[in-house]
Amino acid sequence: MPAAASISRRQLLKGRTATPPFAPRPPGVTEVSVGHCTGCAACVEACPQDILSLSAGRVRLLPELGECLFCGACAEACPEPVFDATRVMAHRVIIDDNCLARADITCMACRDACPESAIIMRPRIGGPFLPKLDDALCIGCGACIALCPGQAITYSPLGGPP
Repeated sequence: MPAAASISRRQLLKGRTATPPFAPRPPGVTEVSVGHCTGCAACVEACPQDILSLSAGRVRLLPELGECLFCGACAEACPEPVFDATRVMAHRVIIDDNCLARADITCMACRDACPESAIIMRPRIGGPFLPKLDDALCIGCGACIALCPGQAITYSPLGGPP
């Protein structure tokens, strides 16, 4: 049985199926176009940031390793129609409860790392400032994900849960 379709014994007996974790894709790769990926790894080798890999024979973005610069090297190297011209990310960024500021530890790493100034720090009484993400400004590059010391920044598909 393929790994994506496998479930644990407990899930089987309880009637629950495992939901595969969301795998973020590089800019311009849609859920449909990733089906054209042959797993040749040309895009992985072309990425100057070394933030691409193959997962189950498909290209995958690893924003936890660094920021995507939207340089287009991956799209230029790909021999298949996997990348479209829009070069927009198909995921959004989420700051969860593991944020150090929510644990009363002063941290502004995400704000400082964001090239689009999509994260602002909201003041609060009795504690450090709290990060607030402006979804309209966030481009999903992963700069904040890679530098978050609390590993509190994750991603979900566009249209997914907030």
